[in-house]
Amino acid sequence: MSLKLYATLGSPPVRSTLLTIAALGLKDKVKLIPVDLFNFDHLKPEFVAKNPLHTVPVLEDGNFTLWDSHAINSYLVNKYATDDALYPKDIQKRALVDSMAHFDTGYLFGKGVRIIKAVFTTDKSVNMDELKADVRESYDILEVILNKRKFVAGDSMTIADFNIVATLSTTEVCVPMEKEYPSIDAWYAKMRQLPYYSINAKGVEMFRTVFSKLISQL
Repeated sequence: MSLKLYATLGSPPVRSTLLTIAALGLKDKVKLIPVDLFNFDHLKPEFVAKNPLHTVPVLEDGNFTLWDSHAINSYLVNKYATDDALYPKDIQKRALVDSMAHFDTGYLFGKGVRIIKAVFTTDKSVNMDELKADVRESYDILEVILNKRKFVAGDSMTIADFNIVATLSTTEVCVPMEKEYPSIDAWYAKMRQLPYYSINAKGVEMFRTVFSKLISQL
């Protein structure tokens, strides 16, 4: 096994993959390659050759290269898991996991990253109030979803929970929840009890430090 992960801990997608790696017991078998976004490592030719989207994470498994955390997480489970609990083989259960991956990409992370980009590039032209309203709408949708489920894609934890918890814990830094979300809170409590959740918590604090410094400049 020769696994390499190009990563920066402040990134929510990276943390979702690190949570997946930890859940699979692969932590000691994956070599982490730091990518310094502020040094523009992700725009260097050698990195773009691996991932034309110049995003993190990027996984190398021998001669195979894969980008996008959702694809990476499902790949890791498909190849290395001893069972299908984290990414069920049942078609309908798997479809629910996939649907939440799209919710993450299109709504929760998709909307939150617009704020992150504006802050990290000190773009003062954006309407921050509108962007925050979009993120809060995602919170409302997630609350409705979790009203009917113990975890985001059903009654047991899957890789979809890793995607969502990594994103939500980050967007909360940018857009704090202004009202009560009891279903989200109950789910959050379960995720924080994971023995490897500190991986995510550490990355969130790293993000918070940088974000707080940059937001003051807008």
